[in-house]
Amino acid sequence: MTRSAADGAVPKGRSRRNFAGSRPVMDDVARLAGVSKQTVSRVLNDHPSVRPETREGVLVAMRTLGYRPSRSARSLASGRTRMLGVISFDAARYGPAAILTAINTAAQEAGYLVSSIALDTADHDTVIEAVNRLSAEGADGVIAIAPQLWVGRALADTHLDTPLVVLENGLDDHTELVTGDSRTGARKAIEHLLGLGHATVWHIAGPTGWTSADHRLDSWRSTLAAAGAEIPEPLVGDWSADSGYERGRRLAARPDVTAVFASNDQMALGVLHALHEAGRSVPGEVSVVGYDDIPEAAHLLPPLTTVRTDFAEIGTRSLRLLLNRIDGSAGPEQPESLVPVDLVVRRSSGPAPR
Repeated sequence: MTRSAADGAVPKGRSRRNFAGSRPVMDDVARLAGVSKQTVSRVLNDHPSVRPETREGVLVAMRTLGYRPSRSARSLASGRTRMLGVISFDAARYGPAAILTAINTAAQEAGYLVSSIALDTADHDTVIEAVNRLSAEGADGVIAIAPQLWVGRALADTHLDTPLVVLENGLDDHTELVTGDSRTGARKAIEHLLGLGHATVWHIAGPTGWTSADHRLDSWRSTLAAAGAEIPEPLVGDWSADSGYERGRRLAARPDVTAVFASNDQMALGVLHALHEAGRSVPGEVSVVGYDDIPEAAHLLPPLTTVRTDFAEIGTRSLRLLLNRIDGSAGPEQPESLVPVDLVVRRSSGPAPR
């Protein structure tokens, strides 16, 4: 009985050794499966026109030969490189680092490689240079983790001709934007503290010009105003624990301060240090709420009440949006995709002192 290629047989007069003498190529797979090279290419790219039995025969031939398609072969067949570009800023911070990890994981699962460019101190020309480099490498699409307003303006000037998804910073009405819901998160934090009986809430803001910091600052103000509470002058930090500590020392010296909302957990950590050093108990005298829910937040003394941002969801959702754009399967444009946030109440916040 003659066995077909789908049964794993080798064509008559040709041994597997002949195929194994050198690295197998697509022509070898086509001959063993008894199909054309074009059909093998279609199987590699999941083309819907290939019959199931033909697809199975090609896959069996690939396994028999130990054939592994090269990236260049896939690129020639599909017109794509299966490579995505990611531009990140301030990548050492917890949020951007967690997002980048999620993007890499999701890209790998989708069969893509990621080429990342991390810019610590980037000017307008550096951003454009990074985009041009990814474009020259043939990136099928680009994700930009762009937390600062000026970065968005620089990206808008690149005129990138491949799909683009931006995190935290909108460029125009047609660019996909993925971001955590900072306004809602800040509102939840302030309402929590006001609900505990605090007359007002002091704020240590993130640096001016950072989208998330600006949104949290605006929401802090509007929530206090809606409650008829006094709006203190905000103190501006730089996201670091050191800046939270320095601003926290100033707040610790004021007996009228009973509640503090910091724009990220690192600054909240600095505030806790300053309050402890000044002999002011938390939450007995001063309640503290942070933002992001870093892994260490639950292990601080006291454990930190904070707003949890799902950075993994931000990264995964941004990749999904980009792949939809690349495949042309995106639905109606939704320029802004807000990822929900949650208030995590721990022991750093409590009732206002009498």
